Amino acid sequence: MNQGYTPAQTYQPGAPQVIIQTTTTTNVVPIGSEPSRVQCPSCHADILTTVKRTPTGRTHCWALVLCLLFCWPCVCVPYCMDSCQNAEHSCPNCGAYIGTYEQ
Repeated sequence: MNQGYTPAQTYQPGAPQVIIQTTTTTNVVPIGSEPSRVQCPSCHADILTTVKRTPTGRTHCWALVLCLLFCWPCVCVPYCMDSCQNAEHSCPNCGAYIGTYEQ
């Protein structure tokens, strides 16, 4: 005889079923293009976010338009403007990703 054997539980028609649903609430923190004061969801410290600028498709399109209009010296301008790039926020303590502000 198998000592570790436990019989499988089967569904019986008419028996009540209990469904447990758990939800987690996420705090949506408004962030902008500049560093923001938030509580890090990972390390729970009150921090001023670190912002890294990343070019977007719109940045590349503006550079292409300037290139096609023969404005060669101005092609790098969209890559230098904060308004043409996304701001990616992260925690300076633990490096956790906080969110992205899209222009």
